[in-house]
Amino acid sequence: MTLLPTLAAVGIAIATTAAPSPPGESGTFKVFLLAGQSNMEGQAVVDLDHVEHYNGGRGTLARLGQDPRTSSKLAHLRNEDGSWASRDDVFCWYKPANGDLKAGPLSIGFAVYPGQHHFGPELQIGHILGDAFVEPVLLIKTAWGGKSLHVDFRPPSAGGAVGPFYRRMLEEYAEGLRDARRRFPSLEGLEPDLEGVIWFQGWNDMFVDGGIDAYPLNLVHLTADLRRHFGNPGLAIVVGETGNAGDDRFRTQQRTGTELIPPPSAFVPTRSFLRKPEDSPNQGHGHHWFGNAESYFLIGDALGHAMLRLVEPMLEPKVKPSP
Repeated sequence: MTLLPTLAAVGIAIATTAAPSPPGESGTFKVFLLAGQSNMEGQAVVDLDHVEHYNGGRGTLARLGQDPRTSSKLAHLRNEDGSWASRDDVFCWYKPANGDLKAGPLSIGFAVYPGQHHFGPELQIGHILGDAFVEPVLLIKTAWGGKSLHVDFRPPSAGGAVGPFYRRMLEEYAEGLRDARRRFPSLEGLEPDLEGVIWFQGWNDMFVDGGIDAYPLNLVHLTADLRRHFGNPGLAIVVGETGNAGDDRFRTQQRTGTELIPPPSAFVPTRSFLRKPEDSPNQGHGHHWFGNAESYFLIGDALGHAMLRLVEPMLEPKVKPSP
């Protein structure tokens, strides 16, 4: 397996937490729908270090923060006193399948497990987008483990039975938007502006009969139906590769499907973010990137920058200038 580049070596800009900014003159807040299966739910380990169950903490966020090769890239995730930082201009709303609602300022912990011991791509996605927009940012995450696009998320225009999780994704988006506007004072009096959808899903389609062959057109149907549902044919779409999958043909199908989506859309390769199991907390969980925090951080960073490249040209007056 290819295991390069590292966080220390990868040549991408890593966001740092910006000073709070007032809402933009537009009177809106920016909304992004994050959707997918277990890897969007969040499987990255923050600080668990049991020798037997978590490989002594190798590959956790806490361990990476202590490593001089990577600590500077992660500095924005901690306060000066060492506690985990949160933002007052980016909010996350997520209802885990088997847990209580998680809604609040962006920080670690918006993952499928209780507590603050895990995170997902939303963490760095939120930092990238929060640093870019003057307006407040709301991330609504809808994700469930073990779900295929071919069956569970099947969109209406693909024909056949509409997937129950396609419907649930839209229901939870609507619920999250209503609840967030009541819950977060920073959004009071502002109108939501859905800017884009980030789709990070695919593992189960490798094991559903017909899922690999149908994936490109299923993806086209999904994004077309979402644009139609939200009444926005120009809604930005970012698709993250299932880079931890060893099936080259499937990953090619993901790219092919994304390239068939009318712009603005982008495919994000993630294969290079896969780390060795012996350097990760969950050595037997290849389907979850071995729980490696560096992998999920880099995935979130790449997805966030891809989305920003799609929306920035259209929203240049509303985007903070680069330092």
